[in-house]
Amino acid sequence: MTIAIGERIPAVELDCLDEGVRRVRSDALFAGKTVLLFAVPGAFTPTCSSRHLPGYIAALDALHARGVDTVACMAVNDAYVMQAWARSQDAPASMRMLADGNAALTRALGLEMDATDFGMGMRSKRFALIAKDGVVERLFVDAPGEFRVSAAEHVLANL
Repeated sequence: MTIAIGERIPAVELDCLDEGVRRVRSDALFAGKTVLLFAVPGAFTPTCSSRHLPGYIAALDALHARGVDTVACMAVNDAYVMQAWARSQDAPASMRMLADGNAALTRALGLEMDATDFGMGMRSKRFALIAKDGVVERLFVDAPGEFRVSAAEHVLANL
């Protein structure tokens, strides 16, 4: 079942790469802050690399000006891939790149999709959510094959 507005973000572990792989608990990431989490089906994939992540990089200052404390990008990839993708996209260090390698948070949110027909296994749907102190206030989930409501421009216009 897909998470709904008013529900708390589930507590699971994610990975990020700083000076080595570091585990981050989702409940700690969202605690006491306004967090915009957007998810992509995969790092280095065409739309994710040409439009989705670049849109959030370009909108980062505007999102912070609208009260977002943390902007985080998540994909069902490992931490090394997320770090390499961030570097290739010149993502600022302030943008959190979260690896949900086993799709733990993706599944807990009910936002997984089966991409086995494309050789990608279980992945995340393309979505964005805004949570305040761990409670979902806004949720934008794109229909399969679309890139519209999870785009930075759409989210920014709806803040």
